[in-house]
Amino acid sequence: MSTHPIPTPAHGTVELPTDQDLVLKVIPMPGDCNANGDIFGGWVMAQVDLAGSVLPARYTQGRMATVAVNEFIFKQPVRVGDILSFFSKVVRIGRTSITVKVEVFAERFRTQGTYIKVTEALVTYVAIDDEGRPRPIPAA
Repeated sequence: MSTHPIPTPAHGTVELPTDQDLVLKVIPMPGDCNANGDIFGGWVMAQVDLAGSVLPARYTQGRMATVAVNEFIFKQPVRVGDILSFFSKVVRIGRTSITVKVEVFAERFRTQGTYIKVTEALVTYVAIDDEGRPRPIPAA
């Protein structure tokens, strides 16, 4: 009977948030890389935009658009084969807009079960009508 060692947390590993919703999991592939072999920042930004839109969609009950990226911090590079977990929480609801915080954690391919925060962002979405104009968010 063979046993497999359980990975021990490496320096810089963190616990996953318990006060946020897991809204997306994705694994970047070689086609998502830049010339240095790291994942393109723009690819990560697109995934954050998708993940960030999940919770506001529950409130807007219709069309919405990304209106602002208030903050975007790349903390660590993302690599091919990382298992990325995107967590989100609503931080502000206005009359027509919703701002969410998105945090991205990576499990490196060789150290699954341990997590490092690779990206965090603050993104604002606005509810829009069929003509693309801002509209009030329905009462919850």
